Amino acid sequence: MDAGDVGDDLAKVLLTEEQLHRRLDEMASEIDADYAGKELLLVGVLKGAVMVMADLARRLHLPVEMDWMAVSSYGSGTRSSGVVRILKDLDADLTDRHVLIVEDIVDSGLTLTWLLANLRSRGPASVEVATLLRKPSATKAQVEIRYTGFPIPDEFVVGYGLDHAERYRNLPFVATLAPHVYSA
Repeated sequence: MDAGDVGDDLAKVLLTEEQLHRRLDEMASEIDADYAGKELLLVGVLKGAVMVMADLARRLHLPVEMDWMAVSSYGSGTRSSGVVRILKDLDADLTDRHVLIVEDIVDSGLTLTWLLANLRSRGPASVEVATLLRKPSATKAQVEIRYTGFPIPDEFVVGYGLDHAERYRNLPFVATLAPHVYSA
């Protein structure tokens, strides 16, 4: 899928496929160095983190295990409600494990704050966060993120796993969604 496949639904491309891949290479190098000699469990947050997690995991040189968790705080809106529900829990036991949560985007930080508290209560050796995108101006809860791909403006973005009404996830880049799409 490319920009031509979605007509005038996109306002502009924020991050190209090349920019995304270059930054994931850099993040993988940092993670490899920080977790050298340790066993790492990557926890992807469904559905948005699928692309990021797959591409990041393939770039890592250390052996990793992967698991998935689905949480919801959005419903059908475009802003986080802060009320979190677990839709799919982890299969792995986190006891004494080094856990790296992989996110597509962190905006308000409310869901991630809840997720960090939940996972830390399960007895891991450590829990850190890697996110491809962060909206600093949308932050409502301060949360420490160890690895950040790109800070972005507080705009509605799609592509590379990010969606609007389950569409646009398979765009290979990140773009802002045209307002007529989500305000209709």
